[in-house]
Amino acid sequence: MSVLLVLLFLSLATVNINEGCIESERQALLMFKHDVTDGANRLSSWSLHHGHGDCCQWDGVVCDNVTAHVLELHLANPRPLLDDYGSDAENEATERSKLRGKVNPSLLNLTHLSYLNLSQNGFGGIPIPEFIGCIESLRHLDLPKAGFGGLVPNQLGNLSSLEYLNLRADIEDNLYATDLQWLSGLSLIEHLDLSDVDLAQASNWLQVLNTLPFLKNLYLSGCQLPQVPPPTHLNLSSLAILDLSLNDIENSLGGSIFHGLSLYSLDSLQFLNLGSNKFQGKLSSAIGNMTSAIDLDLSDNELEGPIPITMGNLCNLKSIVFSELNLNQDVSTILAVLSGCVSNQLDKLDLSGCHLSGQLTNQLRNFKSLKELHLSGNSVSGPIPISIGELSSLRVLELDQNQLKGQLPSSIGKLTNLEILDISTNLLEGVVSETHIGNLPKLKVFQASKNSFVLRVSPDWIPPFELELLGLRSWNVGSMFPLWLHSQKHLRHLDISGSRISDSLPGWLLNLSSPFQYLNLSHNQIHGQIPGIPWAMSVDLVIDLSFNLLSGPLAPISPNVYFLDMSNNNLSGSLSPLLCYKLKETMGTEILNLGGNVLSGGIPDCWLNWQNLLVIKLSNNRLNGSIPSSMGTLQSIVSLHLQKNHLSGEIPLSLNNCTDLILLDAGENELHGSIPRWIGDSLRKLVVLSLRSNKFSGYIPDELCAIGSLQVLDLADNNLIEVYQDV
Repeated sequence: MSVLLVLLFLSLATVNINEGCIESERQALLMFKHDVTDGANRLSSWSLHHGHGDCCQWDGVVCDNVTAHVLELHLANPRPLLDDYGSDAENEATERSKLRGKVNPSLLNLTHLSYLNLSQNGFGGIPIPEFIGCIESLRHLDLPKAGFGGLVPNQLGNLSSLEYLNLRADIEDNLYATDLQWLSGLSLIEHLDLSDVDLAQASNWLQVLNTLPFLKNLYLSGCQLPQVPPPTHLNLSSLAILDLSLNDIENSLGGSIFHGLSLYSLDSLQFLNLGSNKFQGKLSSAIGNMTSAIDLDLSDNELEGPIPITMGNLCNLKSIVFSELNLNQDVSTILAVLSGCVSNQLDKLDLSGCHLSGQLTNQLRNFKSLKELHLSGNSVSGPIPISIGELSSLRVLELDQNQLKGQLPSSIGKLTNLEILDISTNLLEGVVSETHIGNLPKLKVFQASKNSFVLRVSPDWIPPFELELLGLRSWNVGSMFPLWLHSQKHLRHLDISGSRISDSLPGWLLNLSSPFQYLNLSHNQIHGQIPGIPWAMSVDLVIDLSFNLLSGPLAPISPNVYFLDMSNNNLSGSLSPLLCYKLKETMGTEILNLGGNVLSGGIPDCWLNWQNLLVIKLSNNRLNGSIPSSMGTLQSIVSLHLQKNHLSGEIPLSLNNCTDLILLDAGENELHGSIPRWIGDSLRKLVVLSLRSNKFSGYIPDELCAIGSLQVLDLADNNLIEVYQDV
């Protein structure tokens, strides 16, 4: 009989599965879909048509296999925002895939919902819905960077079954909490992330956290934590992860957090991040008690060295980030301290900006597991040791801004996993050939500017890598543009300034398939005309072609060019081809430098579509005519350089609209009339005013004395009337 009952139960369960999800819960999901804007059709399967009626089969929905109740909603944006190297199209796609609108209270009908993830969406700054605090079955609530703002609702404290809560915010959403007492209702919480939630008014934050006995992972980065008194008993011994970075915490607060205990006595901690605070004093030898430590970040504090010898006992350490500390120590001594059991496990060592001296030694070969080595911004000298080639796991090697000498060892070519190599701003010299960089297939960033290297590769060489950043400033790359650059389809940042190139500017360089973000070819002997700069370039593009031998007329530029410097060349002709090419196109350019050329003709009246300009440099040319009145529409401009031309007429009254001007230099022209009184009335931020060597006449207006910020006033060599007053 019992066997028959079991078979009957199984048959009923099977029928339930075949019937699909529960009707009330299906309707709840459809109501949720109705209230959100789904630009990428992520919820297209949420439909009653075309055989999609079973909501347990809908994308992002997880049901119980037996009861068919909805248990989980996985609605995080599947396209998280990319870093600075993400293309405009990729970032637009990410924005489009965000769910927007509002969250319908119909989710309350999902009475068995234990998991809710809405992260990385775009709910436009609306408050976190209070009704979420009534979904008592929730054990996991994931809302990081979902676009919620305003006050965190106290109702979340009703989620007594919650084990995981992530409210990590975007700063622009202004998510905040003035009181964290509601957290005490989350007695089972193990993972809590309130990073970038403003807690500046939550004076009870530490007191409440001390009541959570099962808390293991605590993230409070960038929360503006206030100073608080210590609790009588600190109960954070279960913590495995503690992140209090970016809070400006001072020593006094640090002491209160650990209530008289040594900072390093929390021997259960595996990950500790106190970076970007204001801790002071010497690193304590008690750090050696953190025997469970895996990841230790004390960067950007006011702590001082030396590194305690006891750190050599932390055999579980995989990451040490001590950047921007005042260690003031010989780098070889630090390597000696860590060369025991620590070196066998260490993946990352960041000692950049730590006032280190001395030389790198062959102790490096002890760090076989090292994937990242950051020693930027120190005073490390001597050669790069040959043993660097034995660190076969290295992905990031940053030795820039030191005093390293000698040649680049050929053993660097053995680092086949290397993705980032930065040796810029040192005293290195010698030949760099295919032996050094020809076997680095994963290399994405090669920064070696400000050294004295000579590049010597075969003319038909095709690198095995696809670079995104390349810096060869001050190298000798030869008289011709390196043809192998043509193979770099993902290059966004290129600096080959001062590299002895005497070639013409090749069209292919500006037409590579991957748009540039930064292009610096300055201080060479590049000649010939400038081809048009393609309009498919990246937004905020920086182009520096200054100090070359470029000639011929100006060419139109992309509206995406943020910074354009073509100064100190032999460019001739009118400004019109550049300034007036598309009068209806809004130009994004903020800095425009055409000084030191042989440009002639008048300044065209085409400034209405250049409203983003902050700096204009047209000095040292052969421009004539008057200053056009449309320059007065540039209300954001802070620096205007017109000196050493043949400009005539009066200073136009329209410039009184440029109230943010800090520098105005129209010296060494043929301007006449009186010096306008409105300069003193309107341009109250001026620091430098130079009108020297013109034909101004009359009196110096008293209004200039009202410019309190003025530091340089040069009116020499004009026809001004001098006024003497008896004392």
